[in-house]
Amino acid sequence: MGLGGCIVLIGAGAILAFATDWEMDTVNVDLVGWIMMIVGIIGVFVYASIMRRRRMVVPPATTTVVSEDERRMM
Repeated sequence: MGLGGCIVLIGAGAILAFATDWEMDTVNVDLVGWIMMIVGIIGVFVYASIMRRRRMVVPPATTTVVSEDERRMM
């Protein structure tokens, strides 16, 4: 699931939890909304940690170049 899917889960969960007043005998809609928001937030953290690992840049090993003038001075 990408970042967009996580944001959609958070938004849909917030709508179910706060903006609806549906009453169902078998399903608690508010609880479903809270669960969707929690799953979306966990997804954002997991996505961010994966992207942080991918973006780590290791600098290449550099070699020291010594000119002939510097060699003569040593």
